[in-house]
Amino acid sequence: MTPKNVPENWQEAYARMAQECQSPALRRFYEAGVPGLDKPLAETPLVSLDIETTGLDPSKDDVISIGLVDFNLELIRLSSARYWLAKPHGPLTSESVTIHEITHSEIQDAPRLSSFLDEVLDAIAGKIVVVHCAAIERPFLFEAALEHYGEPLMFPVLDTMGIEASITHKPWWQRFGRQPSLRLDACRQRYNLPRYRAHQALMDAVSCAELFQAQASHHLNKEHPTSYYDC
Repeated sequence: MTPKNVPENWQEAYARMAQECQSPALRRFYEAGVPGLDKPLAETPLVSLDIETTGLDPSKDDVISIGLVDFNLELIRLSSARYWLAKPHGPLTSESVTIHEITHSEIQDAPRLSSFLDEVLDAIAGKIVVVHCAAIERPFLFEAALEHYGEPLMFPVLDTMGIEASITHKPWWQRFGRQPSLRLDACRQRYNLPRYRAHQALMDAVSCAELFQAQASHHLNKEHPTSYYDC
């Protein structure tokens, strides 16, 4: 099961889910609302989120690390940074270890995701979540909430990958045979941002925040309401 139907009105959806959900953590999350959606982008409280997983299928693969950091268009609050390791239900595959470089020994004594999922919700509550590839973060957290709480987790996102695609993937690029890469590092290079280690959840969260700041500076209208950018 994945969050296929994104609400047209997030404020109404949050109010309804706050009334309907049984989990105290989810109720607290939904009661915080999404105040930033109706504000100008420049005034919106943002949190950059990245997760690393054992695979790409949220119905059978596991979250093994989560990183996040608060920011706005002017600064990144590194003092707010949080990082968690999670022990998956099954063994790591050689393919996933090659990507995220998290080893069996590192997660041997790590807690299950369910033990700190409440903390993750509290950290992103009342903010607009910024990710690089909404097709990963939102479905995996949706499934994690279903497993742990028995109820879904839904939230609006700003997707730096989607924003970059709207900027770079133009029909005239087809004359060159391929579209520009949308990988996080490739997107960052277009703005002359420094190169960081990839696929480490906290570092990728910081990288995503920096990328969004660059995109906003070059391409986005900071006075538009945040909902204008497809949450």
